[in-house]
Amino acid sequence: MKGTVYKSTGSWYTVKTKEGVFYNCRIKGRFRLKGIKSTNPIAVGDVVIFDEDPSSEEAQGVITDIQDRKNYIIRKSVNLSKQTHIIASNLDQVFLIVTLNNPTTFTTFIDRFLVTAEAYNIPAILLFNKIDTYNSEELDEIRYLASLYRVIGYKCIGISAATGKNVDQVKELMLGKTSMFSGHSGVGKSTLVNAIEPELNLKTKDISVQHLQGQHTTTFAEMFDLNIGAQIIDTPGIKGFGIVDMEKEEIGGYFPEFFKLQGECKFNNCLHVDEPQCAVKEALDKDLVAWSRYRSYLQMISGEEENYRTDVYGEKK
Repeated sequence: MKGTVYKSTGSWYTVKTKEGVFYNCRIKGRFRLKGIKSTNPIAVGDVVIFDEDPSSEEAQGVITDIQDRKNYIIRKSVNLSKQTHIIASNLDQVFLIVTLNNPTTFTTFIDRFLVTAEAYNIPAILLFNKIDTYNSEELDEIRYLASLYRVIGYKCIGISAATGKNVDQVKELMLGKTSMFSGHSGVGKSTLVNAIEPELNLKTKDISVQHLQGQHTTTFAEMFDLNIGAQIIDTPGIKGFGIVDMEKEEIGGYFPEFFKLQGECKFNNCLHVDEPQCAVKEALDKDLVAWSRYRSYLQMISGEEENYRTDVYGEKK
């Protein structure tokens, strides 16, 4: 039998067939011996082949094979640095939900997420949430940040999941597609999903006052069918986004504004660091390239982990 993985708990997988029947499935141990270093060899969004287990009273099965993925979003595992974690697969687009504070989404995190989406050919959209809670100065910061990414070519929308502001624009972009919502804990992913499809009634929690960060409400990635004719994958809040399997020579190609300029560099293999006649550094000096983006790039090619002690523009605190 064939179906799509709608939920993964690490031990069991909820698989939906094209007939609309859900099966609780497990995997054979050999999946862990295929050289896949991921903590989860099967991810939400995967199309799998499974055998039904007739001995079970419930609709259960055993996954025997996984179909080739058209794409996936992957990051370094938090606890097992040598392993990776596939967040979701077979996506049409990803929405990264960004908040200025409570919690703060730093540009280093945004840029790492966008680079990974570029590397796996997944269109990315930035949603600046909680705009109903910001004062005039904070709204100016949001406008600046949105303009920074719009110039690069990313679609940016200011929204309020709580009041519903501009949620219809998000719905319009989702029609007929499989979309993933991602971001830190507390940015309002589940609240936004509920605003789009109130019947789902996903659990939400308030921000931790002590630490000004979100509390995990989504434990596992899960796909939902929406009445508007779309699928959405809600993901657990993620603190960091370590990039995976990228040589430093290729990272610049996943910065669209760098990619446009690299043909003008003197050297074909220019890393945009110390090389003479570098078009990217010349653009940087003219403020045609954002310094926050360049700092993120330097951090990535040097292999540094994400630096959280920076403000939204990448300035050290």
